Amino acid sequence: MKKALLAAMAIVVAAALVAVLPAGASSTPSGQRALGQSVIEPVYNDEVAGQIGYIKQPENAPQELPANDKARSPLYLVVYPTTSTLVGTTTFFCRHLPTENCPTHGNGIANLASLREPSVYGVGGAGVAGHDHLMDFPGAPDFNIAWVPTVVLFTPQGVTDGAINHHILTDAEIDAAVTSGDAITVSLPQRTFVCASVPERLYDMATPLVP
Repeated sequence: MKKALLAAMAIVVAAALVAVLPAGASSTPSGQRALGQSVIEPVYNDEVAGQIGYIKQPENAPQELPANDKARSPLYLVVYPTTSTLVGTTTFFCRHLPTENCPTHGNGIANLASLREPSVYGVGGAGVAGHDHLMDFPGAPDFNIAWVPTVVLFTPQGVTDGAINHHILTDAEIDAAVTSGDAITVSLPQRTFVCASVPERLYDMATPLVP
């Protein structure tokens, strides 16, 4: 039954993602929005720098989504500290300050950042400015059915090197930052989830979870 269910889900989600290619946004969106019983949020194509799409996740979808390793791919969350020069010039998909506009996960991500890299992100998430989402779009090597949140955190070396001032938009840039010691990744397989891609107009129609 599990294999049949996963196969069916894969067909439905893949069809939705291929049929409706994510539209580029005229301005950078920020914050989660509600539409029916789902939450919609923006995401970067980590194979094409700057291309923006939108994903919709059912509110009551199971986590951890039951899936084998071959069906899993990373969805990256790159977390920026308040000391980054990007603050004030760049709109993050999820802002943490002055108010958190991705309430389903933003505070948890900020707290994780503080626990793992307190000298970069402060205590209790106080030094977190916000984060972006990055994932593979249809046709890319890591396009899949089950998405594993993978948090990208800058290290003290990343602060010294100025890596915190670079807006990461691709998985190649993530790999380079990790290889150089400027960042680390923290995988959260227990939060694996399923989502579908939707057009920008649905995000525009939806209601912000935080005004």
